[in-house]
Amino acid sequence: MDKRFQAYYDNTLNKADRIDLLKDVLTNHELKHQWHEYHKMQTLISLSSKTKDTRLGENGYLRFKQSLHIKKRRKYAFAVSRYAAIAAIFILLTWFSSSYFHKEYNLTAYQQVLNVPAGQRAQLTLPDGSKVWLNAGSKLTYPSIFKKERRVRLSGEGFFEVAKNANKPFIVSTHTIDIRAIGTKFNVFSYPNTKESTVYLQEGSVKVSFPNAKHKSIFLKPYELLTQQKNLFKTQFVGNDPLLWREGIYTFNKQPFSEILTKLQLYYDINILVKNPAILNYQYTGKFRQRDGVMEILRVIQHIHPFCIKYNRDLNQIILTK
Repeated sequence: MDKRFQAYYDNTLNKADRIDLLKDVLTNHELKHQWHEYHKMQTLISLSSKTKDTRLGENGYLRFKQSLHIKKRRKYAFAVSRYAAIAAIFILLTWFSSSYFHKEYNLTAYQQVLNVPAGQRAQLTLPDGSKVWLNAGSKLTYPSIFKKERRVRLSGEGFFEVAKNANKPFIVSTHTIDIRAIGTKFNVFSYPNTKESTVYLQEGSVKVSFPNAKHKSIFLKPYELLTQQKNLFKTQFVGNDPLLWREGIYTFNKQPFSEILTKLQLYYDINILVKNPAILNYQYTGKFRQRDGVMEILRVIQHIHPFCIKYNRDLNQIILTK
């Protein structure tokens, strides 16, 4: 395994060495295969519930490196993490590559796509060293090389810790908003088919613009939350609770049951049918661990305002009645 792979993901390679590595990957078939395998392994490790354990990640990489020299490396990769391996079948890694170089340092970028399965979380480092945490059911599209700007596309929820680079703005695009930053930390919630999108700024400054309202833009301050519903916008100051999902904790603070159900359907990829609309107006405050699962969360809420729960496994559907 080429030692430059680890240095690339640790962001310790200088610009020239990074470009040389990508050139070699695109022109050397065996090196390209190893690069793909290593990238998949990084994704598998990121899906583990112990992603914050650096020693575990390093040991996993060393075991993977040794496994390249034996014939059973696929079987080993499948066993690296029990549930991460199951989640891996949902991960889409799309590589569009080109081996044409018009002049020195003019390397064609290709797109990479990471899908996070329901009930999982993932963390990855982008080519510029920026770090991203993705919530369940999220999708991130990003280029292998950032050129004039650092633009990524998010569908779902993600927390971004942006590497500083005053010459290349960092832009997160969603289906309703664009978030522009240079060096900062912020959270974006923007799932398709939801009524609202939110941006929460933890540190630094961001400019939020709206493709459907080109002349409208909003600058956020730390601890400020922007909520957008179609052409309506509002901002408010909140604490750090919106970020607890990175630790596997879902937080609800006086939220209507209808909003809670919407998020549970997104996070666990399940259809929840409510037969009695009256229960949608109830408000709840509480914290739940992601690993508890949607049924356990509903059972806890059930003790506050009683309702009946029916689960149809064949239809992947939960029915709530009074």
